[in-house]
Amino acid sequence: MTKTIDLQVVDNVADYISNLSELLVTCVEGGASIGFLPPLSNDQANMYWSGVNQNDTVLLIAASEGKVVGTVQLYLERKENGKHRAEVGKLMTHPGFRRKGIGRLLMEKVEAQAKKHGISLLVLDTREGDPSNELYQAMGYTKAGIIPNYALSANGNLDATVFYYKLV
Repeated sequence: MTKTIDLQVVDNVADYISNLSELLVTCVEGGASIGFLPPLSNDQANMYWSGVNQNDTVLLIAASEGKVVGTVQLYLERKENGKHRAEVGKLMTHPGFRRKGIGRLLMEKVEAQAKKHGISLLVLDTREGDPSNELYQAMGYTKAGIIPNYALSANGNLDATVFYYKLV
C-alpha cells in the first residue's frame, strides 16, 4: 500500500524542529553531503533548525503519516542586484523513503515557490557522484561547473562539488 505524501510550506519551523532534526541526523549519518559531518547530535541539529531564518528562507517539507520524510529550502537573495535569483539547499529524503519520487516532488514544489516569489534563476550544488546529480539533470538543471576539493567528507576526503542552475 502506498503511503500518502503531504507537501507543505512551513510557516513556523519551531512546530517541526524535532522531526526535522531527526531527519537531518539520519541523513547525515547515512552519508548525505548537506553541510554537516557525523556524528551529528540532536542538539546540534536542533540548533541548526532553530536558526533557519524564515524571512530569507522558504522551508518545504514532505510528510507521511505525520512524520517529516523529506525537506528542501529555498534561500532568497536579499541583495538588490540579485532578487531575481535564489539558491536551493538541503534537499534530503529519509533513507526509508528514497527512490519514491519525494525528492522530485519537493524540487517541483520549490520551483513553484520560486516563481511565486518572482525568482527566475535557481542555483544549487551537490557532491560529485551523488545520486542527486541524476535528479537535477533529469529536471533540466544545467551543470555550470565543478570545483575540486570543495567539501570535507566523513572519511576525511575532500570531494568535488557540482554547481547547477536553472532558469524558471
